[in-house]
Parts: sequence; structure tokens; C-alpha cells
Amino acid sequence: EQAGKAVDLAQCGYHALDSLRIEKGYRHWGHDITDEDTPIEAGLGFAVNLSKEMHYNGCERLMRQKEFGVSKRLVTFLLEDTNRLLYHNEPIFRDGEIVGYITSGMFGHTIGAAIGMGYVNHVDGVSADFVSAGTYELEVAGERLSARATLRPLYDPENERIKS
Repeated sequence: EQAGKAVDLAQCGYHALDSLRIEKGYRHWGHDITDEDTPIEAGLGFAVNLSKEMHYNGCERLMRQKEFGVSKRLVTFLLEDTNRLLYHNEPIFRDGEIVGYITSGMFGHTIGAAIGMGYVNHVDGVSADFVSAGTYELEVAGERLSARATLRPLYDPENERIKS
């Protein structure tokens, strides 16, 4: 405890860390990303080398997804009702139709509302335009609540704080 005092470090609990990572859009292995999701579907295409000179298992699939799109995409949701919470597994509705489930959720203390991440699925593709054109609700304890959908982190989307 004394080691970090000189640089203003303090202890932080697990739920606080989880809240901060969801606000920033950081994925959790086992919840938001698994071996059944591709980096393109998870919004992590920037972390993959898709050059033709580089060959690895799955490279061709990723190049096709980059070119033709994906049928599922990890999306961040912000509940409009600031008094409700998200945990995980809440159904995602787009224009009244169920399209997926929340993979992780937590109250975002910096943002001031509950945040969830989950995959939106659609057989004809899930593009940025598809995501932004929909009206979303998340079912919490049997009640559908309005939510805003985004592909960008809710906190520091330009990474200005990280780079400062």
C-alpha cells in the first residue's frame, strides 16, 4: 500500500476495473470475445495483419470479412434509464426483433449509466450503417428498456487520455 503513495496510486476493486474497461470498450476474454468470434466481428480488426504476405490460420476468412462484411458485430449499448443495471445475457432487441444478447455489462460511473456490450446478429450483415439505423431495447428483468447503440467506446473514443 505504501509503495504507490508517492505517485498517488490507490487500491481499486474488481467491479471498478470492470466498469472502467466497459466504458473504454475493452473486451473481456471469455465474455466479449471467445474462440468462436473473429477479430473483425469483435471490432478488433486494427490488431490483425491482413497483408497478403502474412499467412496464418483463418487469414483468408478475415480478409473476406473485411471485404464483404460480417453477420454479427460486437456493439456497445448505453441504457437511457440511468437507474437500471446490466450484468450480462440480457436480450438485445433491434426494431422490436431479438438480435443477440449482452455479453458483459456494468454501471459506468464516469458515464453515469449502465453500459453493456453484446453481439448484434443479422443474416444480411451488420455494418456501421445497420447498427446506427436501428432502434434498440435491452430486456432487463422482463422489461424492455431503451438503449443507445455505438461501435465506439463511450469514454475517450479518440484515445486522447491514453496518449497524454
